[in-house]
Amino acid sequence: MKSYGYNISMDELAPNDHKRLGKELGLFTFSDTVGKGLPLFLPKGALIRLELERFIVDEELKRGYLHVYTPDIAKLELYKKSGHYPYYKDSMYAPIQIEDEEFMLRPMTCPHHFELYLATPHSYRELPMRIAELAKLYRFEQSGELMGLQRVRTFCLADAHIITQVENAEEEIVKVLDLIEFIASTFKLEQGKEYHYRLSLGDRSDTKKYFKDDASWDKAEESLRKVLKKRNAHFVEAENEAAFYGPKIDVQMKNANGKEDTAFTVQYDFVMPKRFDLTFVNDKGELEQPIVIHRSSIGAIERVMAFLIEHYAGAFPMWLSPLQVTILPVSDKFEKYSNEVLQSFRDANIRADIDNSNNTLGNKIREATLQKVPYMCIIGGQEEEKSKDGSQIVTVRGRGGKDLGQLEVKEFISQIQKEIETKQ
Repeated sequence: MKSYGYNISMDELAPNDHKRLGKELGLFTFSDTVGKGLPLFLPKGALIRLELERFIVDEELKRGYLHVYTPDIAKLELYKKSGHYPYYKDSMYAPIQIEDEEFMLRPMTCPHHFELYLATPHSYRELPMRIAELAKLYRFEQSGELMGLQRVRTFCLADAHIITQVENAEEEIVKVLDLIEFIASTFKLEQGKEYHYRLSLGDRSDTKKYFKDDASWDKAEESLRKVLKKRNAHFVEAENEAAFYGPKIDVQMKNANGKEDTAFTVQYDFVMPKRFDLTFVNDKGELEQPIVIHRSSIGAIERVMAFLIEHYAGAFPMWLSPLQVTILPVSDKFEKYSNEVLQSFRDANIRADIDNSNNTLGNKIREATLQKVPYMCIIGGQEEEKSKDGSQIVTVRGRGGKDLGQLEVKEFISQIQKEIETKQ
Protein backbone atom coordinates (compact mmCIF):
# COMPACT_ATOMS: atom_id res chain seq x y z
CA MET A 1 0.00 0.00 0.00
CA LYS A 2 2.01 2.94 -1.30
CA SER A 3 0.10 5.58 0.64
CA TYR A 4 1.27 4.07 3.93
CA GLY A 5 4.96 3.81 3.06
CA TYR A 6 5.27 0.06 2.51
CA ASN A 7 4.29 -2.44 -0.14
CA ILE A 8 2.34 -4.93 1.93
CA SER A 9 -1.35 -5.44 2.60
CA MET A 10 -2.81 -4.80 6.04
CA ASP A 11 -3.93 -8.44 6.24
CA GLU A 12 -0.28 -9.56 6.17
CA LEU A 13 0.69 -7.50 9.20
CA ALA A 14 0.67 -8.77 12.79
CA PRO A 15 -2.30 -7.49 14.87
CA ASN A 16 -0.04 -5.25 16.94
CA ASP A 17 2.20 -4.12 14.05
CA HIS A 18 2.54 -0.35 14.35
CA LYS A 19 1.87 0.09 10.64
CA ARG A 20 -1.54 -1.57 10.98
CA LEU A 21 -2.42 0.22 14.24
CA GLY A 22 -1.14 3.53 12.91
CA LYS A 23 -3.80 3.36 10.22
CA GLU A 24 -6.60 1.91 12.37
CA LEU A 25 -6.09 4.45 15.16
CA GLY A 26 -5.44 7.41 12.86
CA LEU A 27 -1.94 8.19 14.16
CA PHE A 28 0.19 8.77 11.05
CA THR A 29 0.23 8.39 7.29
CA PHE A 30 2.54 8.70 4.29
CA SER A 31 2.13 10.45 0.95
CA ASP A 32 3.98 9.61 -2.24
CA THR A 33 3.59 13.26 -3.18
CA VAL A 34 5.44 14.34 -0.02
CA GLY A 35 8.03 11.57 -0.43
CA LYS A 36 9.00 8.10 0.74
CA GLY A 37 10.07 7.76 4.34
CA LEU A 38 8.65 11.16 5.32
CA PRO A 39 5.87 10.51 7.87
CA LEU A 40 2.91 12.81 8.34
CA PHE A 41 1.50 12.77 11.87
CA LEU A 42 -2.26 13.05 12.22
CA PRO A 43 -3.67 14.94 15.26
CA LYS A 44 -3.77 11.86 17.50
CA GLY A 45 -0.24 10.81 16.59
CA ALA A 46 0.98 14.38 17.07
CA LEU A 47 -0.44 14.38 20.61
CA ILE A 48 1.51 11.23 21.48
CA ARG A 49 4.66 12.88 20.11
CA LEU A 50 4.07 16.00 22.17
CA GLU A 51 3.64 13.98 25.36
CA LEU A 52 6.85 12.04 24.72
CA GLU A 53 8.76 15.24 23.97
CA ARG A 54 7.44 17.02 27.08
CA PHE A 55 8.24 14.00 29.21
CA ILE A 56 11.84 13.69 28.10
CA VAL A 57 12.65 17.42 28.12
CA ASP A 58 11.21 17.85 31.63
CA GLU A 59 13.12 14.81 32.89
CA GLU A 60 16.39 15.93 31.32
CA LEU A 61 16.07 19.44 32.76
CA LYS A 62 15.68 17.86 36.22
CA ARG A 63 18.95 16.00 35.62
CA GLY A 64 21.03 19.02 34.68
CA TYR A 65 20.78 19.03 30.89
CA LEU A 66 20.93 22.32 28.98
CA HIS A 67 18.42 22.32 26.12
CA VAL A 68 19.36 24.24 22.99
CA TYR A 69 18.19 24.82 19.42
CA THR A 70 20.50 24.52 16.42
CA PRO A 71 19.75 24.69 12.66
CA ASP A 72 18.52 21.77 10.56
CA ILE A 73 21.04 22.74 7.88
CA ALA A 74 24.76 23.54 7.88
CA LYS A 75 27.66 24.03 5.52
CA LEU A 76 29.20 20.86 4.14
CA GLU A 77 32.47 22.07 5.64
CA LEU A 78 31.10 21.33 9.13
CA TYR A 79 30.66 17.61 8.38
CA LYS A 80 34.06 17.42 6.71
CA LYS A 81 35.57 18.94 9.84
CA SER A 82 33.83 16.35 12.04
CA GLY A 83 34.79 13.50 9.72
CA HIS A 84 31.18 12.41 9.28
CA TYR A 85 31.07 13.26 5.58
CA PRO A 86 33.43 10.56 4.30
CA TYR A 87 32.07 7.96 6.76
CA TYR A 88 28.33 8.61 6.27
CA LYS A 89 28.29 10.26 2.86
CA ASP A 90 26.09 7.55 1.32
CA SER A 91 23.33 8.06 3.90
CA MET A 92 23.35 11.87 3.70
CA TYR A 93 21.18 13.95 1.43
CA ALA A 94 23.04 15.51 -1.49
CA PRO A 95 24.66 18.92 -0.89
CA ILE A 96 22.57 22.01 -1.64
CA GLN A 97 24.37 24.67 -3.67
CA ILE A 98 23.53 28.20 -2.46
CA GLU A 99 25.47 31.05 -4.07
CA ASP A 100 29.09 29.86 -3.80
CA GLU A 101 28.64 27.55 -0.79
CA GLU A 102 27.45 23.97 -0.23
CA PHE A 103 24.99 23.16 2.54
CA MET A 104 23.52 19.90 3.81
CA LEU A 105 20.45 18.82 5.73
CA ARG A 106 22.00 17.60 8.94
CA PRO A 107 22.20 13.84 9.56
CA MET A 108 23.49 14.31 13.12
CA THR A 109 23.67 17.04 15.77
CA CYS A 110 27.09 16.64 17.36
CA PRO A 111 29.05 19.07 15.14
CA HIS A 112 26.44 21.77 15.82
CA HIS A 113 26.75 21.25 19.57
CA PHE A 114 30.56 21.37 19.41
CA GLU A 115 30.44 24.69 17.57
CA LEU A 116 28.02 25.95 20.21
CA TYR A 117 30.47 24.88 22.94
CA LEU A 118 33.26 26.75 21.16
CA ALA A 119 31.31 30.01 21.29
CA THR A 120 32.83 30.83 24.70
CA PRO A 121 35.78 29.63 26.82
CA HIS A 122 34.96 27.11 29.56
CA SER A 123 36.31 26.21 32.98
CA TYR A 124 36.42 22.82 34.69
CA ARG A 125 33.84 24.27 37.09
CA GLU A 126 31.26 24.22 34.25
CA LEU A 127 31.80 20.55 33.48
CA PRO A 128 30.20 18.20 32.86
CA MET A 129 28.25 20.26 30.34
CA ARG A 130 25.21 18.29 29.12
CA ILE A 131 24.01 19.89 25.87
CA ALA A 132 20.64 18.47 24.76
CA GLU A 133 18.23 19.03 21.89
CA LEU A 134 15.14 17.55 20.29
CA ALA A 135 16.81 17.63 16.91
CA LYS A 136 15.29 17.08 13.48
CA LEU A 137 17.69 14.94 11.44
CA TYR A 138 17.68 13.79 7.81
CA ARG A 139 19.20 10.59 6.45
CA PHE A 140 18.71 9.11 3.01
CA GLU A 141 17.78 5.52 3.86
CA GLN A 142 17.55 3.23 0.84
CA SER A 143 13.96 2.68 -0.39
CA GLY A 144 14.10 -1.03 0.41
CA GLU A 145 15.05 -0.26 4.03
CA LEU A 146 12.11 2.06 4.76
CA MET A 147 9.54 0.59 7.14
CA GLY A 148 6.73 2.56 8.77
CA LEU A 149 8.07 4.76 11.57
CA GLN A 150 10.98 2.43 12.33
CA ARG A 151 13.01 3.37 9.27
CA VAL A 152 12.36 6.85 7.94
CA ARG A 153 14.27 9.61 6.18
CA THR A 154 13.52 12.33 8.68
CA PHE A 155 13.24 11.92 12.43
CA CYS A 156 13.47 13.80 15.70
CA LEU A 157 16.24 12.56 17.99
CA ALA A 158 16.27 13.20 21.73
CA ASP A 159 19.97 13.89 21.46
CA ALA A 160 22.66 15.12 23.88
CA HIS A 161 26.40 15.53 24.10
CA ILE A 162 28.06 15.46 27.49
CA ILE A 163 31.41 17.24 27.54
CA THR A 164 33.36 16.14 30.60
CA GLN A 165 36.78 15.40 32.06
CA VAL A 166 38.14 11.94 31.28
CA GLU A 167 38.10 10.98 34.97
CA ASN A 168 34.36 11.71 35.19
CA ALA A 169 33.39 9.73 32.08
CA GLU A 170 32.26 6.56 33.88
CA GLU A 171 30.18 8.53 36.39
CA GLU A 172 28.40 10.33 33.53
CA ILE A 173 27.77 7.06 31.65
CA VAL A 174 26.20 5.64 34.81
CA LYS A 175 23.88 8.66 34.99
CA VAL A 176 22.94 8.22 31.33
CA LEU A 177 22.02 4.56 31.89
CA ASP A 178 20.09 5.55 35.02
CA LEU A 179 18.03 7.94 32.87
CA ILE A 180 17.49 5.34 30.13
CA GLU A 181 16.35 2.74 32.66
CA PHE A 182 14.07 5.23 34.41
CA ILE A 183 12.38 5.97 31.10
CA ALA A 184 12.15 2.25 30.28
CA SER A 185 10.52 1.55 33.65
CA THR A 186 8.02 4.37 33.05
CA PHE A 187 7.01 2.60 29.83
CA LYS A 188 6.95 -0.75 31.73
CA LEU A 189 9.79 -2.14 29.60
CA GLU A 190 11.86 -4.87 31.24
CA GLN A 191 15.59 -5.14 30.62
CA GLY A 192 16.46 -8.52 29.17
CA LYS A 193 12.92 -8.91 27.84
CA GLU A 194 11.82 -5.84 25.88
CA TYR A 195 15.35 -4.44 25.51
CA HIS A 196 18.98 -5.24 26.23
CA TYR A 197 22.37 -3.58 25.88
CA ARG A 198 25.01 -4.35 23.28
CA LEU A 199 28.61 -3.26 23.82
CA SER A 200 29.77 -2.37 20.31
CA LEU A 201 33.53 -2.60 19.84
CA GLY A 202 35.95 -1.42 17.16
CA ASP A 203 38.40 -3.38 15.03
CA ARG A 204 41.87 -1.93 15.71
CA SER A 205 43.21 -3.32 12.43
CA ASP A 206 40.56 -1.48 10.36
CA THR A 207 42.15 1.98 10.25
CA LYS A 208 39.93 3.00 7.34
CA LYS A 209 36.73 2.54 9.39
CA TYR A 210 38.07 3.41 12.84
CA PHE A 211 40.22 6.23 14.16
CA LYS A 212 43.74 4.98 14.98
CA ASP A 213 44.43 5.37 18.71
CA ASP A 214 44.77 1.98 20.41
CA ALA A 215 45.28 3.36 23.92
CA SER A 216 42.11 5.48 23.73
CA TRP A 217 40.12 2.55 22.32
CA ASP A 218 41.30 0.34 25.20
CA LYS A 219 40.38 2.91 27.83
CA ALA A 220 36.98 3.72 26.28
CA GLU A 221 35.93 0.08 25.80
CA GLU A 222 36.98 -0.86 29.31
CA SER A 223 35.08 2.12 30.78
CA LEU A 224 31.85 1.07 29.06
CA ARG A 225 32.34 -2.61 29.96
CA LYS A 226 33.07 -1.72 33.59
CA VAL A 227 29.89 0.36 33.92
CA LEU A 228 27.71 -2.39 32.43
CA LYS A 229 29.22 -5.10 34.63
CA LYS A 230 28.99 -3.02 37.79
CA ARG A 231 25.24 -2.53 37.33
CA ASN A 232 24.69 -6.21 36.39
CA ALA A 233 23.22 -5.11 33.07
CA HIS A 234 22.02 -7.63 30.50
CA PHE A 235 24.46 -7.11 27.60
CA VAL A 236 26.32 -8.81 24.78
CA GLU A 237 29.53 -7.75 23.04
CA ALA A 238 29.73 -7.18 19.29
CA GLU A 239 32.90 -6.71 17.28
CA ASN A 240 33.16 -4.13 14.51
CA GLU A 241 29.91 -2.32 15.45
CA ALA A 242 31.45 0.81 17.02
CA ALA A 243 31.26 4.34 15.67
CA PHE A 244 34.40 5.54 13.87
CA TYR A 245 35.22 7.82 16.84
CA GLY A 246 34.77 5.34 19.68
CA PRO A 247 32.90 2.36 21.18
CA LYS A 248 29.27 2.53 22.22
CA ILE A 249 26.51 0.92 24.21
CA ASP A 250 23.58 0.17 21.91
CA VAL A 251 20.06 -0.20 23.26
CA GLN A 252 18.58 -3.12 21.30
CA MET A 253 14.84 -3.71 20.88
CA LYS A 254 12.66 -6.07 18.84
CA ASN A 255 9.66 -5.07 16.71
CA ALA A 256 6.35 -6.92 16.33
CA ASN A 257 7.91 -9.18 13.69
CA GLY A 258 10.75 -10.24 15.99
CA LYS A 259 13.46 -8.26 14.16
CA GLU A 260 16.08 -6.76 16.46
CA ASP A 261 17.16 -3.19 15.84
CA THR A 262 19.26 -0.53 17.57
CA ALA A 263 16.88 1.91 19.18
CA PHE A 264 19.61 4.37 20.26
CA THR A 265 23.14 4.54 21.63
CA VAL A 266 25.53 5.82 24.30
CA GLN A 267 28.90 6.55 22.69
CA TYR A 268 32.32 7.28 24.17
CA ASP A 269 34.09 9.77 21.89
CA PHE A 270 37.79 10.60 22.13
CA VAL A 271 38.11 11.83 18.51
CA MET A 272 35.79 14.85 18.14
CA PRO A 273 37.47 16.84 20.94
CA LYS A 274 40.67 16.64 18.84
CA ARG A 275 38.96 17.51 15.54
CA PHE A 276 37.14 20.51 17.03
CA ASP A 277 39.88 21.48 19.48
CA LEU A 278 37.48 21.34 22.43
CA THR A 279 39.19 22.53 25.60
CA PHE A 280 38.53 23.75 29.12
CA VAL A 281 40.71 25.43 31.74
CA ASN A 282 41.53 22.86 34.43
CA ASP A 283 42.10 23.47 38.14
CA LYS A 284 45.76 24.27 37.44
CA GLY A 285 44.86 27.03 35.01
CA GLU A 286 45.97 24.95 32.01
CA LEU A 287 44.04 24.07 28.86
CA GLU A 288 42.89 20.45 28.88
CA GLN A 289 40.97 18.35 26.36
CA PRO A 290 37.69 16.74 27.50
CA ILE A 291 35.98 13.66 26.16
CA VAL A 292 32.45 13.60 24.77
CA ILE A 293 29.64 11.18 25.54
CA HIS A 294 27.05 11.10 22.77
CA ARG A 295 23.73 9.77 24.03
CA SER A 296 20.03 9.58 23.44
CA SER A 297 17.64 9.09 26.32
CA ILE A 298 14.68 7.87 24.30
CA GLY A 299 16.06 7.60 20.77
CA ALA A 300 14.25 8.89 17.70
CA ILE A 301 10.70 9.90 18.60
CA GLU A 302 9.41 8.15 15.47
CA ARG A 303 11.14 4.86 16.24
CA VAL A 304 10.19 4.82 19.92
CA MET A 305 6.59 5.58 18.92
CA ALA A 306 6.62 2.56 16.61
CA PHE A 307 7.93 0.41 19.45
CA LEU A 308 5.42 1.75 22.00
CA ILE A 309 2.47 1.36 19.63
CA GLU A 310 3.40 -2.31 19.34
CA HIS A 311 4.27 -2.73 23.01
CA TYR A 312 0.89 -1.39 24.15
CA ALA A 313 -0.94 -2.80 21.09
CA GLY A 314 -2.38 0.71 20.68
CA ALA A 315 -3.90 0.77 24.20
CA PHE A 316 -1.71 3.55 25.57
CA PRO A 317 -1.56 4.37 29.26
CA MET A 318 -3.68 7.34 30.25
CA TRP A 319 -0.87 9.94 30.08
CA LEU A 320 0.04 8.93 26.50
CA SER A 321 -3.48 8.31 25.14
CA PRO A 322 -4.28 10.89 22.46
CA LEU A 323 -7.95 10.78 23.54
CA GLN A 324 -8.35 10.10 27.25
CA VAL A 325 -12.14 10.36 27.63
CA THR A 326 -14.95 10.09 25.14
CA ILE A 327 -18.44 11.29 26.05
CA LEU A 328 -21.28 9.20 24.69
CA PRO A 329 -24.70 10.91 24.83
CA VAL A 330 -27.59 8.46 24.46
CA SER A 331 -29.33 10.88 22.12
CA ASP A 332 -28.90 14.43 20.79
CA LYS A 333 -31.31 15.84 23.39
CA PHE A 334 -28.45 15.56 25.89
CA GLU A 335 -26.15 17.68 23.72
CA LYS A 336 -26.16 20.73 26.02
CA TYR A 337 -25.32 18.75 29.15
CA SER A 338 -22.68 16.71 27.27
CA ASN A 339 -20.96 19.91 26.16
CA GLU A 340 -20.92 21.19 29.75
CA VAL A 341 -19.25 17.95 30.88
CA LEU A 342 -16.80 18.16 27.98
CA GLN A 343 -15.78 21.66 29.05
CA SER A 344 -15.16 20.44 32.61
CA PHE A 345 -12.72 17.85 31.31
CA ARG A 346 -10.97 20.31 29.01
CA ASP A 347 -10.68 22.91 31.77
CA ALA A 348 -8.79 20.24 33.73
CA ASN A 349 -6.43 19.63 30.74
CA ILE A 350 -7.89 16.21 30.07
CA ARG A 351 -8.13 15.26 26.41
CA ALA A 352 -11.83 14.58 25.83
CA ASP A 353 -14.33 14.60 22.98
CA ILE A 354 -17.99 13.83 22.27
CA ASP A 355 -19.34 11.19 19.90
CA ASN A 356 -22.20 13.18 18.34
CA SER A 357 -22.90 10.60 15.65
CA ASN A 358 -26.37 9.15 15.02
CA ASN A 359 -25.15 5.70 16.05
CA THR A 360 -26.79 3.72 18.83
CA LEU A 361 -25.13 3.73 22.23
CA GLY A 362 -23.93 0.18 21.60
CA ASN A 363 -22.21 1.21 18.38
CA LYS A 364 -20.67 4.25 20.06
CA ILE A 365 -19.23 2.01 22.78
CA ARG A 366 -17.93 -0.37 20.13
CA GLU A 367 -16.20 2.44 18.23
CA ALA A 368 -14.62 3.86 21.40
CA THR A 369 -13.41 0.35 22.27
CA LEU A 370 -11.87 -0.10 18.81
CA GLN A 371 -10.13 3.27 19.21
CA LYS A 372 -8.83 2.04 22.59
CA VAL A 373 -10.03 5.12 24.51
CA PRO A 374 -9.30 4.61 28.24
CA TYR A 375 -12.66 5.89 29.54
CA MET A 376 -16.17 6.35 28.20
CA CYS A 377 -18.68 8.64 29.91
CA ILE A 378 -22.28 7.75 29.12
CA ILE A 379 -24.87 10.49 29.45
CA GLY A 380 -28.63 9.90 29.42
CA GLY A 381 -31.75 10.86 31.35
CA GLN A 382 -30.59 9.51 34.72
CA GLU A 383 -27.27 11.33 34.59
CA GLU A 384 -28.84 14.63 33.58
CA GLU A 385 -31.57 14.33 36.24
CA LYS A 386 -29.04 13.68 39.02
CA SER A 387 -27.05 16.70 37.91
CA LYS A 388 -29.82 19.19 38.62
CA ASP A 389 -28.40 19.87 42.11
CA GLY A 390 -25.37 21.53 40.48
CA SER A 391 -23.00 18.57 40.35
CA GLN A 392 -22.18 16.78 37.09
CA ILE A 393 -22.89 13.03 36.99
CA VAL A 394 -21.78 10.53 34.33
CA THR A 395 -21.78 6.74 34.04
CA VAL A 396 -18.20 5.59 33.46
CA ARG A 397 -17.05 2.56 31.51
CA GLY A 398 -13.37 1.55 31.36
CA ARG A 399 -11.48 0.49 28.25
CA GLY A 400 -11.48 -3.14 29.33
CA GLY A 401 -15.28 -3.18 29.59
CA LYS A 402 -15.38 -2.61 33.36
CA ASP A 403 -18.43 -0.68 34.53
CA LEU A 404 -17.34 1.92 37.11
CA GLY A 405 -20.90 3.10 37.76
CA GLN A 406 -22.12 6.65 38.18
CA LEU A 407 -19.47 9.13 39.26
CA GLU A 408 -19.39 12.85 39.91
CA VAL A 409 -17.28 14.47 37.18
CA LYS A 410 -15.20 16.44 39.70
CA GLU A 411 -14.32 13.22 41.54
CA PHE A 412 -13.62 11.39 38.27
CA ILE A 413 -11.32 14.19 37.08
CA SER A 414 -9.26 13.87 40.28
CA GLN A 415 -8.92 10.14 39.65
CA ILE A 416 -7.79 10.71 36.06
CA GLN A 417 -5.32 13.43 37.04
CA LYS A 418 -3.70 11.08 39.55
CA GLU A 419 -3.46 8.38 36.88
CA ILE A 420 -1.78 10.86 34.50
CA GLU A 421 0.57 12.26 37.14
CA THR A 422 1.80 8.84 38.26
CA LYS A 423 1.94 7.53 34.66
CA GLN A 424 0.25 4.30 35.75
